[in-house]
Amino acid sequence: MQKTDSINVETTVNSGQVFLWNKIGEQWIGIDGQDIMILRQKPYNLKSSGNIDNFLRKDDDLEKILKNISIDSTVRGAIKQSPGLRLIRQDPFQCYISFVCSSNSSIQNIKSMLENLCRKFGIKKELGGYQLYTFPKVETLANATMKELLDCRLGFRAKYVKEAAKAVYSNKINFKDLRKSNYQEAVRSLKSILGIGNKIADCIALFSLDKLEAFPIDRWTQRILLKYYKDSFCDISEKPLTEKKYEKLHDDIVKYFGPYAGYSQQFLFKMERDLNKKSWL
Repeated sequence: MQKTDSINVETTVNSGQVFLWNKIGEQWIGIDGQDIMILRQKPYNLKSSGNIDNFLRKDDDLEKILKNISIDSTVRGAIKQSPGLRLIRQDPFQCYISFVCSSNSSIQNIKSMLENLCRKFGIKKELGGYQLYTFPKVETLANATMKELLDCRLGFRAKYVKEAAKAVYSNKINFKDLRKSNYQEAVRSLKSILGIGNKIADCIALFSLDKLEAFPIDRWTQRILLKYYKDSFCDISEKPLTEKKYEKLHDDIVKYFGPYAGYSQQFLFKMERDLNKKSWL
């Protein structure tokens, strides 16, 4: 079990995993499903309106994981740059809808869309003097009209959000079952939903379903592989990947980085976006 004082809250929240968070003074205030959360760095403290106590995966054997993924100088450099970065174990429905909304969008736009959904469909709660709207419940989003969703400025993603919520409401997607299933089964189930492709399925699997071998591949990841790993993986380019090429590349990545490849991806992703001075939350 990792020590909480080794966690860098700001680095972790600002790493593309979560979107419904804001920094107020020395605290980060955010939403995880039906709960409000407050994270403070010094002294480290996590306060929740519910029973969340493992949001930052304190049960992970971090020493073992970091040793396992430190297989080359690039990953070691990324870990050294952001030593307090951690994966987050998110509310699966919020994570699922968040990444459905992420299609062809920036972090700031994703955040805006999700805030609109919370204001329109969530429930106002208070914690520590802060009032926020919770994430919409499954049944609320499943029964929302297209006009209501479009009013949240989702654009073409509105139909994807509607179908995704309906799939959970009808139990076609069952997050408890997906957590228990293996990586391939979980991703296959997620990809059966309109609007969810390989990359979005990998994000959901990694950030909410405990599939630590998931390695989301987007244009940033492809640039990283081209820049640092051109000799390690075949046919790397910035062109969009076909289904077959994505799956083949993912298999090769897991063979190279190992069973905790998702941790490698997060450190590399954070490093490269910071090098390019891209904005976060």
